[in-house]
Amino acid sequence: MQLAHFNDSVRIEKKGVIDLVTEVDVAIETAFRETIAERFPEHEVLGEELQNAGANSTATHVWIFDPIDGTTNYAHGFPVFCSSLALQIDGRTQLGAIYDPIRRELFTAEKGGGAFLNGLPLKVSLAEALIDSLLCTGFPYDVHLNYRQVMNMFEAFLTRARAVRRLGSAALDLCYVAAGRLDGFWEERLQPWDIAAGALIVEEAGGCTTTLDGSPFDLHLGQVLASNGLIHSAMIETISQANAVQK
Repeated sequence: MQLAHFNDSVRIEKKGVIDLVTEVDVAIETAFRETIAERFPEHEVLGEELQNAGANSTATHVWIFDPIDGTTNYAHGFPVFCSSLALQIDGRTQLGAIYDPIRRELFTAEKGGGAFLNGLPLKVSLAEALIDSLLCTGFPYDVHLNYRQVMNMFEAFLTRARAVRRLGSAALDLCYVAAGRLDGFWEERLQPWDIAAGALIVEEAGGCTTTLDGSPFDLHLGQVLASNGLIHSAMIETISQANAVQK
């Protein structure tokens, strides 16, 4: 469905000043919800566009779905986007799948069962220092209101790492950490559907995920620091120093 309408004149609406949604986002999520309702009527869905499955949900199985992660890219014809899906059972993420239709890359993971790209095992990189690392980040939709904090952190990493990228899809960023294409990734003010599947894929590929201050990862806290594990402490220290400058 993404490819069928890519580069077409799709209807675009604004959820915020720079936060977009297309008719394709809604159509994909609607189709997904219909599939789950038919196959697993007792399951619930937490999706970006239609939400549901709130904190008071009693369902043991909850699917966390982002129909298009990278909607701004998609709307502009920039070919970096994907669909992201995770399954939580009793509050724990057990399965994750992220599909990039442009590159035909399917990243998958099962808790305790490893991570894979098109069926082949994934493994994080072996970079041991920030200066030898390719990092990635994302900017929140309210970046215009909080640009100084965002740029302090970006500048701190830019002066310590080999390079820093900003691709526009948190789900793919996490997959690229798992695949060793990136050595680390950080972002905040995220939603569960942005990071649920990707965080599991990183962990199952041998990487590490925490909050920005190194606390245990919780997808409902809205932030993630993901790395190959070897540079994790250095990334935490860099973030701490950047935050100290902000204060």
